[in-house]
Amino acid sequence: MALLHPSVPPGGLLRRLPLRRILMVLPVVAVGVWVALHRQLIVSGGRELLTADRSWLLAAVAATGLGWVAVSFTRQGTVLERLPAGRLLATQFAAGAANHLLPAGLGAGAVNLRFLRRCGLPLSRSSASLALYLLAESVGRVVLLIALLTAFPRALRLDGLVPDGAGVPLALTAGAVLVAAALALFAVRPLRRLVRDFLRVALTEARGLHTRPSRALALWGGSLAFPALQAAGLVT
Repeated sequence: MALLHPSVPPGGLLRRLPLRRILMVLPVVAVGVWVALHRQLIVSGGRELLTADRSWLLAAVAATGLGWVAVSFTRQGTVLERLPAGRLLATQFAAGAANHLLPAGLGAGAVNLRFLRRCGLPLSRSSASLALYLLAESVGRVVLLIALLTAFPRALRLDGLVPDGAGVPLALTAGAVLVAAALALFAVRPLRRLVRDFLRVALTEARGLHTRPSRALALWGGSLAFPALQAAGLVT
């Protein structure tokens, strides 16, 4: 085409390609490939669903749907601005889907960061919002776990979780990683400045949010409700 039309600059055809639409199709293709490779598992799972108790299935669907609502409340509680409710809920559904393709919550973080940026929040405040969400989510899970273990002390057996003799090496490795991270933080001045600026923005945002009872209730109520609804989904 470039030879037939000399006016087209080099790389013009590449710029004309709908790259965003192509990237949107890639996750669908990846899921399709996975389904094709595991079709026997899909078929057997479908048979199990057809013979399952429909009342419990309905309860599981309800718990899953309410989980997205709880996450939406938590996300709203991390920013002072009012986020569009419909888009916020749809973003949490998309974030959960992205988590199946990217490890360690990177998919959800990237989707929500993009959503906050599209809502007009600067990068520093969007990043602080994600950090506050992770902190609140971790606190909520730990509080729920402590409450469940207090109510059912024999529900979790700790023996066998860590192989014999591996506890000390794991502790030493974790300590070495923390020490190395601390040394790198204090030794590299640009990194230290970046972390200091980020913490200043994050603490300012957290203080401002906790002066708004509605935001504080959404943040901590959602962070407690979400793991509880996940547990309810597993039980159902």
